[in-house]
Amino acid sequence: MASDRVLSYHATGVLDNTQLGLAALLGWVNKTAAFRREGQKGRRVVDVGFFASVVDIGNGLGLALCTDGVGSKVLIAEMLQRYDTIGIDCVAMNVNDAICVGAEPISFLDYIAIERATPSMLEKIAEGLYRGAELAGVTIVGGEISQIPDIIKGRAPGQGVDLVGMCAGIVPLDRIILGKEVTPGDIIVGVRSSGIHSNGFTLARKALFDEGKLKADQYVAELGCTVGEELLRPTHIYVRPVVDLLYRQNVPVRALVHVTSDGFLNLARIEANVGFRLDDLPEPQPIFGLIRRTGSVPAREMYRVFNMGIGFCLILKNDASVISAVKQTFEASHFETHIIGAVIADERKRVVLPKQGLVGEGEEFRES
Repeated sequence: MASDRVLSYHATGVLDNTQLGLAALLGWVNKTAAFRREGQKGRRVVDVGFFASVVDIGNGLGLALCTDGVGSKVLIAEMLQRYDTIGIDCVAMNVNDAICVGAEPISFLDYIAIERATPSMLEKIAEGLYRGAELAGVTIVGGEISQIPDIIKGRAPGQGVDLVGMCAGIVPLDRIILGKEVTPGDIIVGVRSSGIHSNGFTLARKALFDEGKLKADQYVAELGCTVGEELLRPTHIYVRPVVDLLYRQNVPVRALVHVTSDGFLNLARIEANVGFRLDDLPEPQPIFGLIRRTGSVPAREMYRVFNMGIGFCLILKNDASVISAVKQTFEASHFETHIIGAVIADERKRVVLPKQGLVGEGEEFRES
């Protein structure tokens, strides 16, 4: 059943960065850069706001650091009473950010906030963390379990949980990738996502369950599984092929972009003042069409919130040998790749989706 209302992320209560007051928070955070000065270990060499930050740890090495969580995907796990995959998502959301600066992820920490601890739930979460760490090649070096029933609440009494992680990686300072060398004419290769990954779940739940009246355990033919199973599909971890390309094959990758919340607008986070024309995107997986129909979500909002079938992008020189190396390396790890577009001259850093009739700039897409 489709909704008569038009849904948006804002309508579900999720604020954008301006409304959230992010600038004020960053004003204080950025002042702390002065606490580690030039020549000191720990000096920040990649600013806050990129996919991961990097600090100088001496001997020409940088320590890449990032943190992220699973968000309200945990509510789907609660609905199905299945907690063995959200740990994979937690690792994925962090390590996929870390590789965007050219780092090799090495260590991971987790934080589990829980309404009421149960051994079975914690063990299942740990199974997922283990599997995610295995796929990423990282060691989990510690973590924290916080029992805070007055703060964390689930859909049912005692079921509340929040899962967050932090990743550390190593990158030579002279091999940090920020997209500075990206130029018009470069090729954009997109790597297929597994589905919705771990972003946009507040909008997805509102569309599917509240407006569409679907149930988490309801089988949907176009998905080939239940709604809940599709939503719980783990986020792809792209670490091994990226690290292989960078450090075994020494393939010259100009930029790496994790497509998360804000969708393809993440391309504009790279340092080069260029635009992006994505004129050959593959068809998104059926879950995205289902969300759009049941929630009457406009295309501009779908492409602002979700990955729409592409979970990661690499920007490359238009060189057949480089493009072939990327394609073959990802295929060896069973990932599907597509040449989805090219870099264009545009100092406003807009993202153009001609087939969808959309142009993205800043934090939104609009009809062209």
